[in-house]
Amino acid sequence: MKTTWRTILLWTLPALVIGFFLWQGAFSPSATDMSNNTASTRMSYGRFLDYLNAGRVTSVDLYDGGRTAIVEAVDPQLDNRVQRLRVDLPNNTPELISRLRDAQISFDTHPPRNDGAIWGLLGNLIFPILLIAGLFFLFRRSNNVPGGPGQAMNFGKSKARFQMEAKTGVLFDDVAGVEEAKEELQEVVTFLKKPERFTAVGARIPKGVLLVGPPGTGKTLLAKAIAGEAGVPFFSISGSEFVEMFVGVGASRVRDLFKKAKETAPCIIFIDEIDAVGRQRGAGIGGGNDEREQTLNQLLTEMDGFEGNTGIIIIAATNRPDVLDSALLRPGRFDRQVSVDAPDVKGRLEILDVHARNKKLAEDISLETIARRTPGFTGADLANLLNEAAILTARRRKEAITMSEIDDAVDRVVAGMEGTPLIDGKSKRLIAYHEVGHAIVGTLIKHHDPVQKVTLIPRGQARGLTWFIPDEEQGLISRAQILARITGALGGRAAEEVIFGDAEVTTGAGGDLQQVAGMARQMVTRYGMSDLGPLSLESQQGEVFLGRDFATRTDYSNRIASRIDSQIKTIADHCHQQACQIIRENRVVIDRLVDLLIEKETIDGDEFRQIVAEYTEVPEKERFVPVM
Repeated sequence: MKTTWRTILLWTLPALVIGFFLWQGAFSPSATDMSNNTASTRMSYGRFLDYLNAGRVTSVDLYDGGRTAIVEAVDPQLDNRVQRLRVDLPNNTPELISRLRDAQISFDTHPPRNDGAIWGLLGNLIFPILLIAGLFFLFRRSNNVPGGPGQAMNFGKSKARFQMEAKTGVLFDDVAGVEEAKEELQEVVTFLKKPERFTAVGARIPKGVLLVGPPGTGKTLLAKAIAGEAGVPFFSISGSEFVEMFVGVGASRVRDLFKKAKETAPCIIFIDEIDAVGRQRGAGIGGGNDEREQTLNQLLTEMDGFEGNTGIIIIAATNRPDVLDSALLRPGRFDRQVSVDAPDVKGRLEILDVHARNKKLAEDISLETIARRTPGFTGADLANLLNEAAILTARRRKEAITMSEIDDAVDRVVAGMEGTPLIDGKSKRLIAYHEVGHAIVGTLIKHHDPVQKVTLIPRGQARGLTWFIPDEEQGLISRAQILARITGALGGRAAEEVIFGDAEVTTGAGGDLQQVAGMARQMVTRYGMSDLGPLSLESQQGEVFLGRDFATRTDYSNRIASRIDSQIKTIADHCHQQACQIIRENRVVIDRLVDLLIEKETIDGDEFRQIVAEYTEVPEKERFVPVM
C-alpha cells in the first residue's frame, strides 16, 4: 500500500507532541539533579520530624531549592538498617537547617544545574519549529488539490487547461463524416498559420466559431483536431467551470482567462458545452441566476467589447443552440455557426474506415453495407457499434469480427441487450403474429421502408422486434411516407384484432400507438397535411426554461383544437382500416410466416419478401420524385 507524505505527517505530528512532553520531563532540573539520588520510598514531613527528634536521621541532601530532601535514616522496624527516603518539604521551613545543625546531622544543599535550563529552552523551541514546518508542508501540498485550503485565494483564477502546443493526438485526418465542418475550421487553422494570405485581400480573422449539432457528432473531436493542427497556444475549458456558488467568481475567471490568452496571442480558446454559461438572460419564470448572468455579461464584453481581443479565436460547442442568448450569437462574437449533423451514407463509411483501423475484420465484411444499415447513427454510435462487435467477437472466441457480430451489435446498440428467448406457447405465437403484422403491412404498402429483419428474440423492454431500413437518406419525408409509417405501426394491433379477436388484444401495441399519435398530430399541426390546410399551429420548440415538452405553445382557438383532434382520429382510423384489410387478404402467408418465425426465431428481410412474393405481388418501393 502506497504511503503518502500527508499520511506520514498525520502520524508524525502526534508523536512530536508526545516526544515534546517526554523531553520536558527527561531534562527538567529536578529530574537531572536527582537522577543519581533516587529514593524508592517516600516519607511524610511529620514522620521525618519524628525521626529527627528520635535521633534516627544520619544525613540529609536538599534538592530543588529546598523543596525536596533525600534522607538517610535508621529504621527500627528493619533491624536498624539505614534506608534512603524521599521527603517533600513545605515551602517555609527556615528552622529546619537550625535543627539539623543543633543535632549535628550531616546535610548538603544541591543547587539546580544550568544545563537543565538550556535543554528546556531547546525543547521549547524545537517543537514549535517542527510543528510550523509540518503545517507549512501540508498547506503547500494542498495547493495542488482542487478545493484544498491552499486554493482559497484562487477562486477567481481561470481553470482552463493551457498547452503551448496542444498534442491531442487528433488531426483532421482522424475526423471523418463532417467534411463541411472540417472545411470551415480548416480556414481558421490556415488563418492562424498563414494570416497574410487573407489579410492581403482585406479579410479579418473570425473572432468566434460555434459548433452546433446533436450529441455524438464529433464537435469536441473537431476541437481536438484544431488544437492538433493549429500549432498555436490552446486553452480548453468547460462552460460549467465558470459558474460557482460564490457571486462574481465566474466573471473573475472569464477576465483571468482572456488576460492569459492576450498574453499568448494569437491563440485559441475552446469552450465546451457553452450553454451552461450562455443561456438566455432574464428568463422571468423561475427566477434568474445572477451569477450566471454576470458571467455571461463578462464573456460578452471580453469577446467583443470596448477593448477587443485581437488575435484570440474562440471556438465553442453546444447541442442546445436554442437556449443561447441572442447577444452571444451575433456576428462579432460568433461570426460563424458550423452545423455538425449526423453523417450521411458516405460520411458513415468514412467514419467506419477510421474506427476499423485497429479492428480485425473478416474478409466478408463490407463497411459500405454496415453504413447503409445504420441510418441516423452518429460518429459516437458507429464507434460504439464496432467496439461492441469486437467485444462479442472476443466473448465468442473468434479471431476476427464477422457480420454475425455486426448484426448483434447493431441490435444491442439500438434496442438493448438480448433477453431470455421466449418459451413456445400462446404468448409467443401472439407476439409472432404481432411482429409479422408489422412486417407484412410494411412490405405490401408502396411507400413504406423495406423490412430488414423480424425477430422474436427479446431486447430491452420489447418481446419481439421488426426492423425497417430506408433505401436512401431521407432529408424530406412525403405525406404518403408518413401515412405508410402510421399504417405499418398499426399492423401489429391489426393482426391481433383480426387473428385473435378484440377480446385478446394486448398491451404490446402501446409504444406503436404513441408513435401513431405523434406522427398524426405533426401532420395536422406542423406540416399542414390535413383538411385544415397548410397551417402550422404549434411551435416546434417549447419554453426553454420549462422543459422541452412541458409547455407547447398553441396559437389556435378551442374550435380549431376540436378540429385537430378530429383530423388526428380520421388519419388513425383510415390507416387502421387499411392495415386490417391487408391482414385479412393475406392470412395464408401470415400463418406460414408465423410458423417459420416460431421455428427460426429470426427471419431476414430478403427471405421474408421472397415468401410473400409467392402468394401476392410485392410492390416496388418508389423513391420520392418531385412533381414538375
